Amino acid sequence: MPFSLLSTSVLRDPRGIALLLAATLTTMANATISPALAGLELRFADHPHVALLTRLLVPAPSISVVLFAPFIGILADRVGRRMLLLSGVMLFVLSGLAGVILPDLNSIFASRLVMGVAVALIMTAQTALIGDYFEGDQRQQLMGLQVSARNFGGFVAIFLAGLLAAIAPEYAFLLYGLAALFLPLMWRVIVDPPRLSAAQQAAAANARPAPQPGWQLVLLGMILLQMLTSLIFFVMPTQLPFFLKSLGLDPALATGNVLGALTISGGIAALLYARLHRRIGAAGTLGLGYGIMATGFMVLMVAASFWLAFAGAILVGWGFASAMPNFVAIALKVTPAQHRGRAGGLLTMSVFLGQIISPFVSMALISRHGFVGLYSLISVTLAVFACIGVMCAWRLRCSKIAVLQ
Repeated sequence: MPFSLLSTSVLRDPRGIALLLAATLTTMANATISPALAGLELRFADHPHVALLTRLLVPAPSISVVLFAPFIGILADRVGRRMLLLSGVMLFVLSGLAGVILPDLNSIFASRLVMGVAVALIMTAQTALIGDYFEGDQRQQLMGLQVSARNFGGFVAIFLAGLLAAIAPEYAFLLYGLAALFLPLMWRVIVDPPRLSAAQQAAAANARPAPQPGWQLVLLGMILLQMLTSLIFFVMPTQLPFFLKSLGLDPALATGNVLGALTISGGIAALLYARLHRRIGAAGTLGLGYGIMATGFMVLMVAASFWLAFAGAILVGWGFASAMPNFVAIALKVTPAQHRGRAGGLLTMSVFLGQIISPFVSMALISRHGFVGLYSLISVTLAVFACIGVMCAWRLRCSKIAVLQ
């Protein structure tokens, strides 16, 4: 079936649309309030730790995700996904809108931690539901569209939040109320797979194929590799402003343009993921994505102007969006259905753990080797990953092993 937004069957399924809407919320959680930080710092200038606390408002949800996602994954396998997804969206709305009326910075920070719990509920349930509802090419299409929805959704959210924050910094939190509009569709179409009796479960276990040997190791590998990829990519939003400043550019204006290009290029690349996956498989797509990312960081390594940095960011965003859908796709393919909630929780945790660790690792490397040393180390690492991915794709194609195809 030719790939296009109009002909993609997954977009004709209201469950797929509901899961894509849920995907946009995970990006909104962190990025939406960025334009309001300066105004919040001014509003709460009398707070003794205002500079630190306002900057922690952005990553605060990630902390809760890392702490709670694995346990929510266990809960998803035991009580079902529907309740967790709907509860997560409602908690997302309440904790987000709380920032409009909360009177002090400490309580706003606490609401951001609560939002992290909401994100853990949403992402874990959503990942498991993708495995429950879709298979084969439809699942690959949805994985790519999910990354695209996050990119374009985040871009629009930051733009709208900037307009609201220009009126008053607390108005940026109003944007979280949009999630309430998603609830009616989710309530109507999201259902848990039917629960089976003990006898039915035993019969189903005998009927379905045995889990692929070593699936736990494959899942662990995807968790670790996704964490490392997230760590590397998060160098862009955390260190790019300082890199552009070192080039003599206006950090605010240049960062907005460069990150905007990165986001849009990633959104476009993710739309092409399903077609690419059909042709070269997951291992090949991973290798290609890492190769494009490596090229992007090489361009940044030699960048001495805005346009080279702009081109490097486009390549990094394109490569990252090509690589990221593969981790969940492979994990869902090898993980037995009764463990998908746990897998979703661990995969969710790995993304945010990589984001939390990234600034500490990148700052340590920059202090010792500068931006050139950081970008060169990243590009070499990604080039090695790309070579491994291409070799695996070749061997898998020759041996017809299905896990990474």
